[in-house]
Amino acid sequence: MKRVLSAGLAGGVVLLVWFVVVNGLLGFKGRIDMKPLPDERLVYEVLRENVPEPGKYACNPELTGDRRFIGDAPVFGVHYSGLGHDDAGRESLVGLAVFLLAPILGAWLLSRASDGVLARFGSRFLFFATIGVVIGLIGFQARFGIGGYSFGDAAALTIHDIAAWAVAGLAVAGLLKPARGRPE
Repeated sequence: MKRVLSAGLAGGVVLLVWFVVVNGLLGFKGRIDMKPLPDERLVYEVLRENVPEPGKYACNPELTGDRRFIGDAPVFGVHYSGLGHDDAGRESLVGLAVFLLAPILGAWLLSRASDGVLARFGSRFLFFATIGVVIGLIGFQARFGIGGYSFGDAAALTIHDIAAWAVAGLAVAGLLKPARGRPE
């Protein structure tokens, strides 16, 4: 169990470093999530007055006379978590827990794999990276759609997540070697 925790924590640290560098220093996710709005102050005031409860809201176009939506009219999504800037520290603690627990779970799953998978670094890496692909594809489905991200932004975020898991997979696969008595 010690080797699973060590490998999982190493993967979590790698994920954390990835997100700090790619998102914090290079601003990848911020460019997608925080695009500026023209007349932002006006939009902000309208939202503040009309979105009182946390949740995800869809802003649809007005219905036509026969009670249908205009097919190509935009639908806007509004997300309000109920948190403000003062809550950023608590939000970061939840994110840190996910950064550490998800790779530990992935390392545990890998430790339960067959001897054939555990015997080679490449197989261990592909096993762990495949978990990232599954998580990325589920994330894509959750992000893309009416009121969500555009196809391009959802795809970019998915590739980002898969790449993060692949980089973490290098650390996990390097540290989670077969237990004694199993072939290396």
